[in-house]
Amino acid sequence: MTDTENTQHRRIRSFVLRQGRLTKGQERALETGWLSYGVDYRQAMLDLSQLFGRSGSKKILEIGFGMGDATSQIAQTLPEADFLAVEVHTPGVGSLLKLIQERALTNIRIVQHDAVEVLQNMLPDASLDGVHIFFPDPWHKKRHHKRRLIQAEFVKLLCSKLKIGGYLHVATDWQEYAEWVLEVLHAEPQLQNMAAKESNGYAEKPEYRPLTKFENRGLKLGHGVWDLVFTRV
Repeated sequence: MTDTENTQHRRIRSFVLRQGRLTKGQERALETGWLSYGVDYRQAMLDLSQLFGRSGSKKILEIGFGMGDATSQIAQTLPEADFLAVEVHTPGVGSLLKLIQERALTNIRIVQHDAVEVLQNMLPDASLDGVHIFFPDPWHKKRHHKRRLIQAEFVKLLCSKLKIGGYLHVATDWQEYAEWVLEVLHAEPQLQNMAAKESNGYAEKPEYRPLTKFENRGLKLGHGVWDLVFTRV
């Protein structure tokens, strides 16, 4: 085993692969939509302007889009931007492909792979205008904190792919994780918090981020949601 292979073998995954069952609609969407909207993982840098067939549009990376509801809504809300959506779970990929076809969206492409390797091997430095990470797994138990996606090394990697002035937007409904993320992002000298000083470091929910059904239910029960928006300086 080479040093590179050994490092990849040891790297802690920030997700657990629970594929679940595909609905017939998701299966059909995978069969009919992947060739048009899917991007196979490869160790070669993407030309994002070529991928989306236009230059000058903002290029946003969405990491861990779940079933794709929010991603498809944001893409509808911001047709002037292009979204590269990364997810490991096949039912979620099928669900987003189905939504893309139903809503006739042209500004989403999907990579089904680990986001860290996509960032390392497919995205050129300073190629992104923004990164969205909505409701990542908080890995509640202390012994699992090492699995959390938002870590200093990962944030440094994100910064290398963001243009100067590009933004990182993280949202979570777990307060302890929000505090963790805030601490990690504040410790990165390449990032500047965009929240008002009197807000304890948290931003108001940007208009483009829709409320999910789960989030709406939580808010009605008095649960909080924390948005963190930082800019690359």
